[in-house]
Amino acid sequence: MNLPLPPYQTVTEDYFARRGLRRYAGIFSLWALGVGAVISGHYSGWNLGLLAGGWGGYALAACIIAVMYLGLVFCIAEMAAALPHTGGAYSFARASMGPWGGFVTGLCENVEYVLTPAVIVSFLATYLAGVFETPPAWLPAYWVAGYAVFVALNVRGVELSFKVTVIVTLASLACLAVFWISALPITDFNRHALNIGAGPDGKPVELAQGGGSLLPFGLHGALAALPFAVWLFLAIEQLPLAAEESMEPSRDIPRGIVAGLLTLLVSAGLTVWLNSSVSPGSFQLAGSGEPLLDGFRATFGGGLAKLLALVACIGLVASFHTILFAKGRQIYSLSRAGYFPRFLSITHPRHKTPHVALLAGSAVALAIMFVLWFGMGAERGAAVIQGMLLNMAVAGAMLSYLLQAVSFLVLRARLPGLARPYRSPMGVTGAAVTIVIASVTLVYQLLDPVFVSGVLGVGGWFALGIAWFALVGRRRLVLSPEEAFAIKARETTGSVAD
Repeated sequence: MNLPLPPYQTVTEDYFARRGLRRYAGIFSLWALGVGAVISGHYSGWNLGLLAGGWGGYALAACIIAVMYLGLVFCIAEMAAALPHTGGAYSFARASMGPWGGFVTGLCENVEYVLTPAVIVSFLATYLAGVFETPPAWLPAYWVAGYAVFVALNVRGVELSFKVTVIVTLASLACLAVFWISALPITDFNRHALNIGAGPDGKPVELAQGGGSLLPFGLHGALAALPFAVWLFLAIEQLPLAAEESMEPSRDIPRGIVAGLLTLLVSAGLTVWLNSSVSPGSFQLAGSGEPLLDGFRATFGGGLAKLLALVACIGLVASFHTILFAKGRQIYSLSRAGYFPRFLSITHPRHKTPHVALLAGSAVALAIMFVLWFGMGAERGAAVIQGMLLNMAVAGAMLSYLLQAVSFLVLRARLPGLARPYRSPMGVTGAAVTIVIASVTLVYQLLDPVFVSGVLGVGGWFALGIAWFALVGRRRLVLSPEEAFAIKARETTGSVAD
């Protein structure tokens, strides 16, 4: 039985003309967008889970998360080729689960894409303050400058945005490659990587000579490390947001996202192995805010510290720039369809970029950072920005992955005849694996006192968003490309939810 259609509102003739995008990106640009979004996680952040499971436990967690991302990426590649709209996750869920499913899925991604750049620019500011020896009070100035420069680059035009993306992504990979090559001759895996043991009270202790167990905290430790391992791949899923700026999205997005994940699998494996296998070793690396810089100190000595710190900024810049791109498109797509206030989807009259969405999303992120910084004090505020906001981004991502995998299963069941230029080689199994691993990761976030505050923060974000949609947004929907596709599919099959 068909459900009634949502009450779409009539818009003026120039509505979509004022919300146009420009096509530019090919496979290589999309590959760079995906890799660049993730690569900062190979510079810092990934290492925080080493104490949870020891090196072996963390490596096992990273392998489990890699399997989840394989399943997810193949699902996304199939759906993006069949539904080549800027909405990405929202449009997949809209077509399969109706307006409420689309909005909730979009809201999950919104948490991730608004907050992740805030965390990255906070790390970037810390690096730059160390290089230029500026006092901690100056950190907010670096935040504002970072947003100002890279929002301007994103607004300036899709061509410039993708050119910058390619340059910083290649540079960040080259920086990592220099480290891998320089670290190989001096690695001592047994001494440095395996220098975490379990003390009498079960807490981690440093083993001065290494030689510890691969799994000092058993399987439980490996599972506890799952939320930290996500940082090795977080945001690769953003590629479908560039669908309407891709030259041939049905072909290019599947190829770009799969190639990007394969690149990240190699980079993650080499980084986790080599960065842990040189001084200072896994135990101290686990508490470092600059693990790659620590690795460079081991290979080149401390005399080049400032230069190396500047080099290490490349990866942070790559991810900051590319996730800002995703944030603009994500807010734009939900706004164009009326789920968010419509003015947010107006594009620049000359450059055809979602400048209002970029500015609004950045203003929200900066406002949150300033409230935390001045409300809690500089030291504690910085810790919350780099801790709780990061955890909120990971929680939002896990919920989004769950819903995207469900969307894949529903579309396979309800629209078996849908044209699918690309089909997932893992099929339904890949979606099921994604759901299981994402669910387990969320459970371990709730069990970890460090992560649970971030999950609760996501709950507050959801409450505000759902209240808006229930009271206002669902009555202001517009027949955007994503909505039109869902309606056509409903009429064709009589089975898609509305």
